[in-house]
Amino acid sequence: MSRTRTERLVNLVICLLSTRRFLTAGQIASIVPGYEHDPEDERDHEAFQRKFERDKAELRELGVPLEIGTPSVWDNEPGYRIARREYALPDIPLAPDEAAAVGIAARLWQQTGLAAAASSGLAKLRAGGIDVDPHATLGVEAVVTVDPAFEPLTAAVRDRQAVTFDYHVPERDAARARKLQPWGVVCWRGRWYVVGHDLERGAERCFRLSRIVSGVRRVGRRGAYEPPKVDLIAYVAKTSGPVERTGSATVLARPGRAAGVRRWAETCVPAGVDSPDGDRLTLRYADVDFFAGWLVGYGADVVVLDPPELREEVVKRLKAIVAGAPGLPGAAPQVTDRTEVAV
Repeated sequence: MSRTRTERLVNLVICLLSTRRFLTAGQIASIVPGYEHDPEDERDHEAFQRKFERDKAELRELGVPLEIGTPSVWDNEPGYRIARREYALPDIPLAPDEAAAVGIAARLWQQTGLAAAASSGLAKLRAGGIDVDPHATLGVEAVVTVDPAFEPLTAAVRDRQAVTFDYHVPERDAARARKLQPWGVVCWRGRWYVVGHDLERGAERCFRLSRIVSGVRRVGRRGAYEPPKVDLIAYVAKTSGPVERTGSATVLARPGRAAGVRRWAETCVPAGVDSPDGDRLTLRYADVDFFAGWLVGYGADVVVLDPPELREEVVKRLKAIVAGAPGLPGAAPQVTDRTEVAV
């Protein structure tokens, strides 16, 4: 199934889950991205109807319980919605490590380009005067991002197809073209890496996604190779070497809070005249982005004092969270170190 059709089906499900009334095909076409057409153009409208019928059949094959009814007593045209009582899963108890894995997977799914279109569809529903259940699609909108190369590389891994890209490392003046059979994309110490077989060098290699400075282009045929059974994260860990924590940060922690930060602190000056707002902690770190993301998790319990670049990064991340969080002043109507992408 193409990505375009997948997006359309996901947004159709979100649309039909988000309303308690039946929606006609015409209303769905005006809301769901991918169904745009001119209803006055006979051929265009017929193409839409064929597409819509295929999508309905696909949803039914996937077990999505579509209901058909009339939107109102004045309408003769059939409408559609999803029977939520039949679609909802029962409560699934998860152990803490299982819940963490599900949370990571959900954050990755949010990065595949569906969140913006889904949010737009919900806005169109509200604008059309359709009652939208605010709890029907929790988790649609993302507040974190991944590198631009993430999506095309994971797609190439899935299709077992080689790729080319320009790769730049700080030690070199210019980027170099690389040709790779990607085996998988993994996250290690807050950075994303692709691991695979380097066709130019005839050996396995890993590349950090943030250092890919061009688009990722596919080459060759799909299914051209079979990835070996390799612990990708172990390979990246071995290749990246030990962490050198060359940075030093000073933060304020609320008394009795932020125990995780305190465990890593080199020094701790208790709250007093010099720091009345909290305990002053000193910590070492290796990477500004990863360290800022870790500190943001402690919310208002931690305030970064120094260095300026770390403080700016934390503030930027907090602003992004506020902008995407539901119910906060000024927020848009959005819902909201060892990871491997299995594709």
